[in-house]
Amino acid sequence: MKKHHLSTWLYFLIPSILGIILFMIPLKFGEEWKVPIAKFADILSGWLEPAMPMTAMIIIVIAAIGSLVYAFIPRSSSKPSLLEGLFKVTPFWTVTRIVGAIFAIMVTFKIGPEAIWNENTGGLLLAPDGLVSFLFTIFLFAGLLLPLLLNFGLLEFFGTMMVKVMRPLFKLPGRSSIDALASWIGDGTIGVLLTSKQYEDGHYTEREAAIIATTFSVVSITFSLVIIDTVGMSNYFLPFYGTVLLTGVVLALIMPRIYPLRGKKTQYIDGREFTGEEEELPEGYNVFSHGLENALDTAQKNRSIGRIFTDGMRNVLDMWIGVAPVVMAFGTVALMLAEYTGVFTFLGKPFEPILSMLGIPEAAAAAQTMVVGFADMFLPVILADGAITSPITLFTIATISVVQLIYMSEVGGLILGTKIPINFLDLMIIFLLRTLIALPIVAGVAHLLF
Repeated sequence: MKKHHLSTWLYFLIPSILGIILFMIPLKFGEEWKVPIAKFADILSGWLEPAMPMTAMIIIVIAAIGSLVYAFIPRSSSKPSLLEGLFKVTPFWTVTRIVGAIFAIMVTFKIGPEAIWNENTGGLLLAPDGLVSFLFTIFLFAGLLLPLLLNFGLLEFFGTMMVKVMRPLFKLPGRSSIDALASWIGDGTIGVLLTSKQYEDGHYTEREAAIIATTFSVVSITFSLVIIDTVGMSNYFLPFYGTVLLTGVVLALIMPRIYPLRGKKTQYIDGREFTGEEEELPEGYNVFSHGLENALDTAQKNRSIGRIFTDGMRNVLDMWIGVAPVVMAFGTVALMLAEYTGVFTFLGKPFEPILSMLGIPEAAAAAQTMVVGFADMFLPVILADGAITSPITLFTIATISVVQLIYMSEVGGLILGTKIPINFLDLMIIFLLRTLIALPIVAGVAHLLF
C-alpha cells in the first residue's frame, strides 16, 4: 500500500467522522432521539415556520416558470449551465412542476376547490410544519453537508469492505451499505438523496439505484416510534421493530430478483455497462487495505473547501427545484384520492380474503389500510386508530405500513423527482409486491405475540 501524507489522512478522517455523526448517530435532544441533521432541520423549520409555506410556494412557482421558459430554449451543445441543469427537463416533468405550482398557490391562498387545499390533502403537505416545508430545511442541510459522506473517502472505504456481503445477497455494490444505514438511523429521504447523488455521479447502475431507493430507503427508528405509538402499542416497540427489520431483510433478498427491479438495466447513467471489474481486488491487497487506499486517494483529490461548498449549494438548488414540486403534485393527488374517493377501499378489497386466510381479525376494516399507505404512511394507522380493536390487527397494520416503504407523500414522490429510473407504475407494483410478501411474515409474528 502506498504512503500518504498526514494531511491526506486528516482529510479522510475528520470530514468522514463528522459526516457519520451528523447523518448516522442518533443523539438525545430533550425527550427524543434524532440524528443531528434532522434536528437541525427541525430547529430551522421551527424558526422559519410562519414563512415556510409562502417560501416553499415561491420556489415551486419559480421551478414551474423556469421549466416553462426553458421548454422553448434549445439545449446547449456544450456543458449545460446551472440554470439549464435546473430547469431544462422533459415535457412530463415540466407539466408536473406546473401542476405542483398550481396546487401550491391554491393551498397558500386557499382558493379553488377545498378538496385541494384542506388540511388533509395539499394543506397537510404545505402546512408550516408539513412535509414540503420540512423538506426545504432538510434539503438545505443535507445538500450542503452530503459532501462529508460522499467526497472524502468514506464510501470508498466501506464500499470495498462490504462488497462481499452486499453483492451476493442484495445484488448491490458495497457502498450502498452507507445509504441503507443513513436511511435506517436517519431518515428515508436522506437515503434517497444519497442514492440519487451516487447514481448521477456514475457510481450506481440503473438497477442498483432503483433497488437501493425502493428497498433500502427504510423508515427511520424515530418515525417507527411514532407509528407504533399512534395505535397505542408503544410498549411493543422492540418486537415491532424486530419484525420490521426481519421483514425488511427478507424483502431486500427477494425484491431485486423479481420484476420490476430485475428488469432494470445494468448500465450507468453515462451508458457504461457494469462489468464487475471495478470490484475486483488488486494483487497483494485485502478488502481493508484496498478500501483504505481508495478512501485516501479520494480524500487527496478533494482538498478544495470552496468547491465542496459550491457543489453543496448546487445540490440544495437541485433538490429544491427538482423534488419539491413533484412531491407537491403527486402527494396532493394521492391524498385527495385517499380522502375523497373510494379508490383505496376498492383496491383493498382483494386483501380481505388474504387477511382472513392469515387469521387476522376485523379483516374487512383492515383491508383498505393495506393499500392506503401508498398515499401516505400515516394513513393506515390513522384509519385503524379507534376503528380497530384487535391487537393482532393493529400490530399487523402498523408493521405493514412501515415495511411497505413506498408512499407518495414522501419517499415515492421524492424518487419520482430524482433521475433514478423508476416510474409511477413501478412504484405501485413494488408497493403491492412488498405488501403481499410481508403479510405472512408479519401476521405470523403477530399471532405469536398475541
